[in-house]
Amino acid sequence: MIDSQIPVIQDKEHDKEKELEMLKGLKTVGEITAPNPRMTCRNVNVYYSGVQAIFGVSLDIAGNEVIAMIGPSGCGKSTFLRCLNRMNDTIEGCRVEGEITLDSENIYGSKIDVVPLRAQVGIVFQKPNPFPKSIYENVAYGPKIHGLTQNKAELDEIVERSLIKAGLWGEVKDRMDKPGTGLSGGQQQRLCIARTIAVSPEVILMDEPCSALDPIATAKIEDLIDELREQYSIVIVTHSMQQASRVSQRTAYFHLGYLVEVGPTPQIFTKPRHRLTEDYITGRFG
Repeated sequence: MIDSQIPVIQDKEHDKEKELEMLKGLKTVGEITAPNPRMTCRNVNVYYSGVQAIFGVSLDIAGNEVIAMIGPSGCGKSTFLRCLNRMNDTIEGCRVEGEITLDSENIYGSKIDVVPLRAQVGIVFQKPNPFPKSIYENVAYGPKIHGLTQNKAELDEIVERSLIKAGLWGEVKDRMDKPGTGLSGGQQQRLCIARTIAVSPEVILMDEPCSALDPIATAKIEDLIDELREQYSIVIVTHSMQQASRVSQRTAYFHLGYLVEVGPTPQIFTKPRHRLTEDYITGRFG
């Protein structure tokens, strides 16, 4: 049964302030918790120069699972994603309230060093961003700066293993000294994924990782995501509902900074419980 506690303003030029007023006090529909979560988020609020962008979001990130965050442009899903490894710290005027834990430790605690945090919670961006270095050096960079290896042999092993996990080794093993920027778009994105997993993260964040790729490259990344979830927790922001339905086990729907609904992906896409979710899924707005 659909929860219609929030009426939907259908006019494309609707008054955002009026809709925000109606959303006040919204309680997320669905189960925000997960068994043995790797990360927990409770009552997270985000402000940009005093303007609130995220409103009281609570959500668990489960182990060995892909959770997809969907919603219209400007709904806050990427802002919330960046909270999970403190990337919002780099944005002037941004303030995050609430509690976010990784393995039960508050990542916003005063003693937290963001450099190792961002190794534990790695991020893959919308546009592939390989370093202007060789393929080898792109993957070796993280293990080097984090002191994860004792010698060249160990570093070689990490680089090879990471490229194998990223499904790229067979395509680049004979040109490891060539620039990473010389690879195709899809290969560059897989190189960035290899670079992320080279430092043994617990969680991988992906912010629209396929939006700049063609369908063939997108299919390879999606297959890779399915393989990686056996070892990592993966949070993916995507504008493609088809992609969310293919790669995720849970889906969270955001609207104007609120987490409206979360649940098993098949249920979200076939039997959404909130009117806002249903209207987005069926294309009535967004």
